[in-house]
Formats: sequence, structure tokens, C-alpha cells
Amino acid sequence: MNFNLSQIPERIQQPRKNGLTMVMDKGLSIEETRNFLSISKPHVDIVKLGFGTSFVTPNLKEKLEVYREAGMPVYFGGTLFEAFLVRNQFQDYIDVCKEYGVAFMEVSDGSITIPHAEKCGYIEKLTKHGTVLSEVGSKDAAHIIPPYKWIELMRSELDAGATYVIAEAREAGNVGIYRGSGEVREGLVQEILTQIPEEKILWEAPQKAQQLYFIELIGCNVNLGNIAPSEVISLEAMRIGLRGDTFHLFLNKETVQ
Repeated sequence: MNFNLSQIPERIQQPRKNGLTMVMDKGLSIEETRNFLSISKPHVDIVKLGFGTSFVTPNLKEKLEVYREAGMPVYFGGTLFEAFLVRNQFQDYIDVCKEYGVAFMEVSDGSITIPHAEKCGYIEKLTKHGTVLSEVGSKDAAHIIPPYKWIELMRSELDAGATYVIAEAREAGNVGIYRGSGEVREGLVQEILTQIPEEKILWEAPQKAQQLYFIELIGCNVNLGNIAPSEVISLEAMRIGLRGDTFHLFLNKETVQ
């Protein structure tokens, strides 16, 4: 940090397995990627190339090389996995990940229906090729999953070999663990946390109010995802009590004047 301040909560140091910030890259240019990393790299743990953007991104290999040279893990959005799967091209998906040097893979079923045992089978197969993140929840706002089912799905996908389970929210933060307004489904989140270790969950939280909720609930080292590249620094400040929303969260009340 640039100067000394007392009563700053301790962030887990990189490389870390908890307290992750996952950024969604929806189409940064190569130069924008370099600029993004120049300021945000110390606070970012993994980057997702959102949904199917990697299919249409020019100079994809060169862009991935920029991330690779910075030591930044990158993975293709789960929608791309589903796009391959629905076309019966699962092996092609594996081959593409190998060709592009992508060692993190997301397994999701937010846009298509996959029998859950089959989904867990894909997770098991992909763990032989890299690190798997599995996404739980539907992108269809009308598809409401009861809390016990979220827990059941998350547990079985972790058992199948997923390193993290991602709680679905889309890039807008208005489905899955959120209502259409973006409000957190608090009862759902708290029930999930009674059964699933918080360090194994990556909460998609693109909106500031959502990020604040999880920081207040779990602490500065909560795993947060779908963060916009331009919001990384402000999120890190909020994590450690240096934004108005969390200013008093970590202060010792007895020493505050």
C-alpha cells in the first residue's frame, strides 16, 4: 500500500485461494488489457472472458498472451462451454482450451438443461485438463431454485471436482441469487452458507450494493466475481473500509474520535 494506516483489515496475499476478485472482460482490446493490468493486477485473481466473447474477439491468442505474461489466470465464460455442448462438441471445447492455453474452465447450465449427473460427469472429465469452476443457478429469472436444491447442487459439484462453485447472477446481477431488482435473496444466501464453506463459493456481484452486502456479511476476504475492469480499485477500497459504504466497518469503535 502507498502509506501507513492503522485498523485496515488484512487481505489474504496473492496468490490466494480465498478473497478472490474475478473480473469479467467483455471485450477489452489488447492495449486496454495492458492498461487494465498495469493498475489492477495486484487486486485481481482471475479473469473471465465473458459469455461467448472469446469466439469473436480479434487477436485472441495475442490477448491471452498479455494475460499469461502477467501471470493472470483466464477462462472462457460458461456460455461458451454450453455453446460447444449443445452442438455435441465437448471434445472440441477441450481441444480449444488446450490450443489457447486456457487451464481454467467453467461448467455451467444457465442457458441449456443438462441432467445434473451428466453435468457432474463433465466436471470430473475437465478436472483432468485443468481447474474447474462450476456455476449453479439459471439465467432464466422465472426459474426459481429452492435453497435446499442450491445446496444439493453446489455440494455435488464440489464433490465432482470443482474447485469453486459460482453463484449465478449474470453480468447484470438480476437473476439467481438476486431478485430482478438486483436485491440480494438474503434468505437463500444465508441458508447456502449453513452448508457450503464460504471459501468455496464465488459470488457473482457486479453491482456495488451487492458487493457491499457480501463484504458486510462475510468480510473483506469474500470471493466476488463479475467485477467490471473499471471497478477493481474501488472494490478493493471498499473491501478494506476506505469507501464511505464500509468506512466504519473495520474501525475499533473505542479509538474512533
